[in-house]
Amino acid sequence: MTYTWLYAVAPAGPDPLPPDLPGGVADEGPRTVTADDLLAVVGSVPAPDFDGDTLQRHLGEPQWLERTARAHHRVVSALGGRALPVRYGTVYRDDERVRALLTTHADGFRAALAGIADRTEWGVKAYLDRTDPDEEAGAVGEDGAPEGRPGTAYLLRRRSARDRATRALTEAGERARQVHRTLAGLADRSTEHPPQPPEATGVRDPMLLNGAYLVHRSRAAEFARAVTDLQRRYGPALRVELTGPWPPYSFADLPAGVTGAVGAAGAAGGDAE
Repeated sequence: MTYTWLYAVAPAGPDPLPPDLPGGVADEGPRTVTADDLLAVVGSVPAPDFDGDTLQRHLGEPQWLERTARAHHRVVSALGGRALPVRYGTVYRDDERVRALLTTHADGFRAALAGIADRTEWGVKAYLDRTDPDEEAGAVGEDGAPEGRPGTAYLLRRRSARDRATRALTEAGERARQVHRTLAGLADRSTEHPPQPPEATGVRDPMLLNGAYLVHRSRAAEFARAVTDLQRRYGPALRVELTGPWPPYSFADLPAGVTGAVGAAGAAGGDAE
């Protein structure tokens, strides 16, 4: 028995899938389910591994989660800018429920597809590039006090270092806001995600901006140049990094019925019945 994993929705056309589409989350070959002028890119996945309870357990397994999330992303990315990405983990009992989803929410899908047509998502992260004040304070203070018995000069130096770090963080935060405002002016849409912690990024410096920008293909080069200019203007204290282009995950305005799925709602079928 198999379930149907949903990757993306796109307009139907003469060439629905690229010829070199990669394997999916279960190493299956992605295929399409069509309804009128819409198609869903789906894959058949084994029900025992992808039903609600089992899928939820798998999501707590880092290796399984990373492998399948990468596979989902590879399929969506290979579809190019014509497809509306669907949230990872959206699973239906069968193709007929996916077809019913397309029919029931056809107007919503068409509107969402129009909003991303010829556009891609770019990510911009900004970090405070700093040195740790503690690294500048040696084990022995200027007055010769050993570590563990600090003298007045040592304490003043530590306080001054903390004050400088606070001012640097505040100033960099203001610059990060200006970076976002400037880039948002070049994008059709923009949003800010919560800053990621060092454990997630592997970067020690604090993240001050985690922005996503929906940019028309005709403005992609201009957008990239703007990021480079902002780095020159606000560096080196603020480090600005550009990633992309990505599928428009942050701007996929999916109809509410898409969440009626095994992985998303915990019961196969959901709103798609």
